Amino acid sequence: MQRRCAVISDPNSRPSSPARLVVYAALAGNIAVAVTKLAAAIITGSAAMFSEAVHSIVDSGNEGLLLYGYRRSARRPDIVHPLGFGRELYFWSFIVALLLFGLGAGVSLYQGCLHVMAPQAVEHVMVSYVVLGLSFLFESTSWIIAWRNFARVRGKLGFWTAFRRSKDPPAFMVLFEDSAALIGITIAAAGIAAAEVFDMPVFDGVASILIGLVLAVTALLLAIESKSLLIGERASPVLVDAICQIAQEQPGVVHANSALTAQLAPDQAVVALSIEFDNALGTEQIEACVAAIEKRVQMTHPDVIALFVKPQTLGQFESARKKRFGDYLFPATRS
Repeated sequence: MQRRCAVISDPNSRPSSPARLVVYAALAGNIAVAVTKLAAAIITGSAAMFSEAVHSIVDSGNEGLLLYGYRRSARRPDIVHPLGFGRELYFWSFIVALLLFGLGAGVSLYQGCLHVMAPQAVEHVMVSYVVLGLSFLFESTSWIIAWRNFARVRGKLGFWTAFRRSKDPPAFMVLFEDSAALIGITIAAAGIAAAEVFDMPVFDGVASILIGLVLAVTALLLAIESKSLLIGERASPVLVDAICQIAQEQPGVVHANSALTAQLAPDQAVVALSIEFDNALGTEQIEACVAAIEKRVQMTHPDVIALFVKPQTLGQFESARKKRFGDYLFPATRS
């Protein structure tokens, strides 16, 4: 019996995800904030303000790239890419992390070092405070939208666990960027205030360096998670367990062994299901059994865009599993 593959869902039929709406909101806010900060940096000559302006400009570009990634990932599969282009979103998410590190953190650190070595007095300090206050308000609005979306997605999971398990980079990228922005605005305000109160412009440069370090740490975390998704992560073990349960309940199935999965995009997964069928079944009966499983999976899990079914005894599956993964025990292996 040959293994059977069924493309059971069209990747192009996906509705707009809430995470995409979060990106749109963040893009609109960052463009307005970037223009305001840049004008204030030119007027005041503040290194911290300039770092904040660069940060907002980079964030605006990042949101644009994430939206571009969403669009590219939704393209229809072709002969060369039979499973679609879902991982393009993960590619552009990785590029966003690199830009945040290279441009955001790099420019901030460079400007900070320049102003520490050659301090310059901050002019029109009140302009800086007004701009930073408005920026904090705008960024807070974007942060609340991103937080609510992430809280909805993570459910009862802890923050770090939800971040590591998330398959939708924009869902946490915007939240991390906005968090870094709020921290950066606070540092910038503190640096400018210290420079004014103590008449030591060097504090302005120090604030820019601290902003650069915040952006570097944020970019590193985002890059690590995006790289993992780009290389290829499994889908949720809950999905494996649910599909195995569907297969196990189908007449003619002796044992649903387990499944290998691959996450192609936030709402696209491929599943390779190992099943032991009743020896009494003929070829046509097995085909009908597999078709019934595919139909139920399509109805209950539309994010599974392709399902591969391999007839295999439990003993053969265990042997193949140990050969490939050693002593690792699949969480969803059914007994």
